[in-house]
Amino acid sequence: MSNSPRTGVAVAGLSLGTALNPLNSSMIAVALVVLRADFALDVATVTWVITAFYLTSAAGQPLMGRLADRFGPRRLFLLGMAVVAVTCALAPLAPNFALLCVARAFMALGTATAYPSAVVMVGALALQGEVKSTRPLGRIQMANTSAAAVGPVVGGLLVSLVGWQALFLVNIPLALAAIFIVWRFAPADEDRERGRASALLRDSDIPGILAFVGALVLVMMALLNVLPGVRWWLLGGGLLLAALFVWRELRFAPPFLDLRLLGRNRPLLLVYLGFALFNGVYYFAFFGLPQLLQQAAGYDPGIVGLLMLPLAAISVIGTPFAVRAIDSFGVKRVLITGVVLLVAATGAMWLLTASLAIPLVLALTALLGVPYCVVSIASSQGMYVSTRPEERGVAAGIFQTCRYLGAITATVLIGIFYGTGVNQANWGLMVVVMLGLGAVALVVTLGWRERK
Repeated sequence: MSNSPRTGVAVAGLSLGTALNPLNSSMIAVALVVLRADFALDVATVTWVITAFYLTSAAGQPLMGRLADRFGPRRLFLLGMAVVAVTCALAPLAPNFALLCVARAFMALGTATAYPSAVVMVGALALQGEVKSTRPLGRIQMANTSAAAVGPVVGGLLVSLVGWQALFLVNIPLALAAIFIVWRFAPADEDRERGRASALLRDSDIPGILAFVGALVLVMMALLNVLPGVRWWLLGGGLLLAALFVWRELRFAPPFLDLRLLGRNRPLLLVYLGFALFNGVYYFAFFGLPQLLQQAAGYDPGIVGLLMLPLAAISVIGTPFAVRAIDSFGVKRVLITGVVLLVAATGAMWLLTASLAIPLVLALTALLGVPYCVVSIASSQGMYVSTRPEERGVAAGIFQTCRYLGAITATVLIGIFYGTGVNQANWGLMVVVMLGLGAVALVVTLGWRERK
C-alpha cells in the first residue's frame, strides 16, 4: 500500500479510538433511568456513573499526553484500546453499582490515551502521506467532536434494544478494530526514553503528577457538588494541592508540566482559555436544551435525541470545509469567524423563549453545528501550531481537559438556572450568560497570534 492510502487508513484507526471517549461520555446519559431501576439507586447516586468518567478523563488526558511524549504514542494508544476492550467485556458482569463506576473510570483512562497519542502522531502521519498537518488533524478532530453529538442517539437505540450493558459491549469491536488498524498501518514510534526503570520512574515527577491529578479531581468534585456536605473542604483541598503542584513544578527538573514555558507561551494559554469558554457555551446548549425540550415542551426522549442530531450532522459535513478554509486563510481568521458564528447562533437560541416548535429546534441545532465544527478544528490546529513537537502530547491532553472544564462549568450553571424550574424564561437567562461567554471568547480569540 502506498503512503497516502496507508496514512488515510491509519488516521481512520486513530479517529475511531479518539471517538470512544466523547461517545462514552455522552451516550451514558440516556441509561440513567434504567440503571436506577436495575441497581435500586436514587438520582444523586446514579450520576456517579457520569462523574467517574468525567473526573478520570479530565485528570487523565494530560497524564496520557505526557506518557505519549515520553514513551511513544503508538504503543500508548494500543495499550489504551486494550484496556477499553478488556474493561468493557467485564463491565456488564459487575455485581453492584460501585464496580460499574470503577469500570467507567478504567474506560475513561483507556480512552484518554487516544486523542493525545493521535495528536503526537500527526506530524509523522503528515510526513508519511505528504499532506499538511491540518488534514489528519481535521479528521481526528471531526471524530472527537461529532462522537459526543451522536452519543445520545446511539445510546438511546442501544439501551432500548438491548439494555445498558450494550453501552459497554459496543466498545469491544470498536477498540479491537482501532488496535488492528493502528498496529498495522500507523508509523512506528521514534526512539523515546530508555534506561533503567528506577531512573525513568525518578524522572517521571510522580509527586507532581499526583498533585496535579488530585487538585483537578478535588476542584471538579467541588464544582459538581458530588458530596454536598464537604463541598468547601474539597475546594480548599484542591486549591492547596494546586499550590503544592505549582511549587513542585517550579523546582523539579524535568517537570511533568513546565509552568515557566507554559507561562511564556501566550498563544497556547489563549487557545486553552478560548476553548474552555467555547465549550462552556456549547455545553449550555448540549445539556440545557434537551431538558427544556423534555420538560417544557413534553417531547419524548427519543424525539429529543433526533432533534439534537442536526448538530452532529452539520459538524461532520462542515469539518472538511473548515480544514480547507484553514489551509487557505489561516488559523486565526477561521477561528475568529467561528467564534462570531457562535455568538450569532447563541443569540438565535433566544427564539426558543417564544416557541419550541420542532422545525425551529431543528434549524437552531443545525445552526449551532456550524461554529461547533469550525471552532473545534481551528482551536485544535491553534493548539498544534502553538506547541513544540516534543510537548504536543501533554498539550493535547490539557486541551481536552479544557473541554471538560467548560462542560462542567456549564453543568453547574445549568443546575443554578434550572433550580427554580425548567422553563423558557430560565432558558432566556441562560442565553444571556451564553452570549457573555461568547463575547469573552471573541476577545480572547482576537488577542491570539500564531507562535513563531
